[in-house]
Amino acid sequence: MNTLSTLLTTSCFVFLSFCVLSCQKQNPPPNVLFILADDLGYHDLSITGSDYYETPHIDRIAREGMQFTQGYAACQVCSPSRASIMLGQFTARHGITDWIGARADTAWREKGRYNQLLPADYNRAMPKAATTLAEAMQMNGYTTFFAGKWHLGEEDNAPEDHGFDINIGGYSSGSPKGGFYSPWQNPKLTDKKAGENLSMRLAHETVDFLKTHQDSSFFAFLSFYAVHGPIQTTQKKWSKYRDKAEAQGIADSGYEMGHFLPIRQTQDNPVYAGLVETMDDAVGVVLKALDALGLAENTIVIFTSDNGGVAAGDDFSTTNLPLRGGKGYQYEGGIREPFFIKAPGVKAGQTCATPVIATDFYPTILEMIGAAIPEATQLDAISLVPLLKENKTVADRPFIWHYPHYGNQGGQPSSILRLGDWKLIYYYEDESVELFDLVNDPSEQNDLSAQEMTRATQMRDQLFVQLESMNARYPKRDPLYDPALEARYLDTIINEKLPSLEARRLQFLSKDFDPGNKWWGSAVED
Repeated sequence: MNTLSTLLTTSCFVFLSFCVLSCQKQNPPPNVLFILADDLGYHDLSITGSDYYETPHIDRIAREGMQFTQGYAACQVCSPSRASIMLGQFTARHGITDWIGARADTAWREKGRYNQLLPADYNRAMPKAATTLAEAMQMNGYTTFFAGKWHLGEEDNAPEDHGFDINIGGYSSGSPKGGFYSPWQNPKLTDKKAGENLSMRLAHETVDFLKTHQDSSFFAFLSFYAVHGPIQTTQKKWSKYRDKAEAQGIADSGYEMGHFLPIRQTQDNPVYAGLVETMDDAVGVVLKALDALGLAENTIVIFTSDNGGVAAGDDFSTTNLPLRGGKGYQYEGGIREPFFIKAPGVKAGQTCATPVIATDFYPTILEMIGAAIPEATQLDAISLVPLLKENKTVADRPFIWHYPHYGNQGGQPSSILRLGDWKLIYYYEDESVELFDLVNDPSEQNDLSAQEMTRATQMRDQLFVQLESMNARYPKRDPLYDPALEARYLDTIINEKLPSLEARRLQFLSKDFDPGNKWWGSAVED
């Protein structure tokens, strides 16, 4: 090769290399901001139908991306749902089927509920051998950050042990031990000033991370403790929503009796409303930072919740109507969630009625950053990219929920199969089923199992084929069960618990309400 040819070849190589590098700089892989609320119901947002709660910043994510109107959590309680996001698997497969710390087997008797069944045992941490979503992001060159609620294991199963480079506030607890105002008694989050709000602190920690890592690819997982109990707010926000409830008209009663516990029927809790708004304010802080740093156009933003709103148990905070039930329940109110994805290339303002589930986030995120599924990873999920970018349809696929537990909110040990428009619930106490047509009956008021007996039988059989393939564990009969003791317990709930809840609701709405602790120690009017 002569000198001229060599020079031309070398020049072309340098030019092409420069072009490749320039393209890489101009089109880096997208960043990911995943925002997970705790116990936020499907109808707890303005954009999903609430005329009481105000959530402009979370609504913005939906308006600027795609809103999935039939998006689901993988479980009706938190730890299983969170593990399913991290692993892309149904709960029966990874084995975390109840919130970590819940009593199982004979220990359930300590709750004094006198139920027919002893709940199944469950795994209390994610398997170390599994590749979490965070670890997959690390493999692809992303710096990974976690802030907030973890609740997926003890010290050797913290966020740092499952793929997160940085962890702020995530440990074994499922609730904010010290409440929502500092000091918050969190070993992974230092107190800076008395009365600081927890949701705002987590938002500011996330912003600090964004500023520090704005020139590299990042995966930031902001996992709020809100709106889990204990519900707390400032006097200013309580007053705003108390007045709003009065203007809308305060109902004479706020509860109806469910199977085991009263279930809230009204959105008029001013303390909870303030807690929701503060979380929304915190989301706004992070979104504003993305804009200010010039990162918004190249960042995937996801928002969802880990289970339905707390209509019964815990703080009886909200209602999910017209969806039935709430956190802990086998009905839509327990598992249907806000499910928003805003991303580069996704047209703003779209809605999608295709059923999707939180396990789908794993392959969706990886496809959107141009990464492959890690080798030997078994997923119960599909990528949602065809729905997001190409407006395609996907084939009906089975969704499985497995909750062989009673829990704290009044739901029953059950397993669920959704296939297409149909949802079958199997109850372990009496081996009965319910069958609902969710398109025509989203409130699950009309059990069609008798009219659609063939369909119900086929779906029940398919459900257990799926569960057996995942080595599911089941509840068992309690040989000490006494129906008279259970009846006495339920009588106490009806005659004592229900009236006390009604009285507490009116107390929160009274003009002179004062929690007696300087509004939970809040330092400023947030």
